[in-house]
Amino acid sequence: MADPIPLEDNYTDVIGKVMRGLKLADKDVAGAAYMPVEAFQQLREGEFDEATARAIAPVLHLGRDQLVAMGRKAWRPEPVQVEGLAAFNTPYEDMTVNSYLAFDRASGEAVAFDTGADCTGMLAFLRQQNLTLKLILLTHTHGDHILELDRLKEKTGAPAFVGNRESIAGAEPFAEGRAFECGVLRIETRLTWGHSPGGITYVIAGLERPVAVVGDAVFASSMGGGGVSFDDALRTNREQILTLPDDTVLCPGHGPMTTVGEEKANNPFFTG
Repeated sequence: MADPIPLEDNYTDVIGKVMRGLKLADKDVAGAAYMPVEAFQQLREGEFDEATARAIAPVLHLGRDQLVAMGRKAWRPEPVQVEGLAAFNTPYEDMTVNSYLAFDRASGEAVAFDTGADCTGMLAFLRQQNLTLKLILLTHTHGDHILELDRLKEKTGAPAFVGNRESIAGAEPFAEGRAFECGVLRIETRLTWGHSPGGITYVIAGLERPVAVVGDAVFASSMGGGGVSFDDALRTNREQILTLPDDTVLCPGHGPMTTVGEEKANNPFFTG
């Protein structure tokens, strides 16, 4: 069995994302938490201290217990398997990136979500399972997620689609709210932007449990950085993803799969 995919972020990443999003300096956080700036800087540099983490969590609107669990490396989501869903994890520079296939076994039709940095495994799976790729749906257009778009289109003949706030060559733009179908699968689109200008979450109905492919909107115990708008990234995650049923499987662009229920209980961004 392959080693489990590690969490995308550690507690220092989470703190850094909030500070960048809120435009806070070390002295701002330390002052609000009534501590020496040196103590906070030690925490930021990876010297985990539970008391310091608990003191700064409310300043950053993060869940105390959840931030501490990250610092202790005490939590990761339960493994998830869904019939009709396949995940692919490929290396890209100093990280790895995820892509996914959802498929209807009866019709033999499949839909790809992003391409990852190497679609070789996805192409092999399609051949081995005798599946026909009907659609390629992109969560957003950051390079690690679309690196193999031209190759995947060429090898399968499938058309690609992308949210119209991030139009790119080779993919047909669509407006949020458009629905797609693949065999018995029905795919709803939701705008979850903030990490990128027009990130799309794809909510899939027709598998054995609900699934949402969220790109870099949400990670297990973290979220994508608010490169465009931190406030809107938080807001759309809460409104468009965390309102889904708790048993909804979340398929992020990096790190392990998780569920809505687990993130509502364990993600420091949404428990503060």
